[in-house]
Amino acid sequence: MAWNDPQWGNRNDAGPPDLDELWRRFNQRLGGMFGRRGGGGAQGPGEGEGFRLPGGAGLIAAIVAAVWLASGFYIVEAGERGVVLRFGKYVETTLPGLRWHLPYPFESVEVVNVDQVRTVEVGYRKDVKSKVLSESLMLTDDENIIDLQLSVQYLIKDPEDYLFMNRDPDEAAMQVAETAIREVVGKSKMDFVLYEGRAEIADRVTKLMQQIHDRYRTGILISKVNLQNAQPPEQVQAAFDDAVKAGQDRERLKNEGQAYANDVIPKARGVAARLIEEAEGYKQRVIANAEGEADRFKKILVEYGKAPQVTRERLYQEAMQQILASTTKVLVDAKGGGNLLLLPLDKLMQMAGAPAAPALAEAAQPPADAASNRSEGLFRSRDAFRSREREERP
Repeated sequence: MAWNDPQWGNRNDAGPPDLDELWRRFNQRLGGMFGRRGGGGAQGPGEGEGFRLPGGAGLIAAIVAAVWLASGFYIVEAGERGVVLRFGKYVETTLPGLRWHLPYPFESVEVVNVDQVRTVEVGYRKDVKSKVLSESLMLTDDENIIDLQLSVQYLIKDPEDYLFMNRDPDEAAMQVAETAIREVVGKSKMDFVLYEGRAEIADRVTKLMQQIHDRYRTGILISKVNLQNAQPPEQVQAAFDDAVKAGQDRERLKNEGQAYANDVIPKARGVAARLIEEAEGYKQRVIANAEGEADRFKKILVEYGKAPQVTRERLYQEAMQQILASTTKVLVDAKGGGNLLLLPLDKLMQMAGAPAAPALAEAAQPPADAASNRSEGLFRSRDAFRSREREERP
């Protein structure tokens, strides 16, 4: 039998009602509730009675209501937070687990992942070779241009601020990163940024970015700042390499000079210490010798007071012994006759040896006759020379 057969509901056999008839009756009763009547046609049985839903329509309404209420259940995963909005206004933030809120259109939920590490890139996109020069070129404090790229990793610490205090928090993170790195680089020297100050630059940028995010309530927590690349622009790379090599040569020469100084200075200090010790020893020796000489002179003075002639003779002999001990040649005047006798002691000692020393002493004393003959001959030659000078005078 067809579902829209008008005689289907009047039969004795049980079966489902006619849907068209049910819908027509529903419309009539709904119109009666608002004071309307059927348009000119005969009213069927039951028209004019109170509004009642048939058994099947109530079941459908109950199912729809249950589904509508069930749509308010939601699950917040671990590491996420649920932000509940009632007619667009913030109500609460829910923790992970199975939660329920008033279904649409009364309330809605924004689920935010607070454990996800998000990243923004300044100066490049996905690869450091894909540079964005409008972001990477920066001016340092000493008026040099450097090409710098960095990446910033951040988390969400406040879902409410992240969703409602800024229109685009991820874009704000990008702009804050660029602003912070330009400010820090602009207050630093080029060599400091390129070499020894990279870690300090990253720390300063992290602190400055966090201050800006807290000021603007973006709900972002800076996790880490990585300086991917820092170098001079490609147009001046060759000149910069030459300057770097010159700086390296300077450092090398300084290190070599320092090494030489470390080698020479300790030696010089050692020599100076040795000389100081030797001088101190010489001082003590001279003082001791002087004191000894003074003591000896005092003792000689006592002896001289007792026997002056003997003491003078002994002193004379000791002095001559000291003088002649270091002399290799001796001139002897034979009894004031004017004849000088040369004694080459060094030659004689080499010829005769040490045992011939007494013989040399005897040879040093010429005989008296020979000395007298020589003196007489000398006088005669002098007289002849004087007479000759007289004859030559006019």
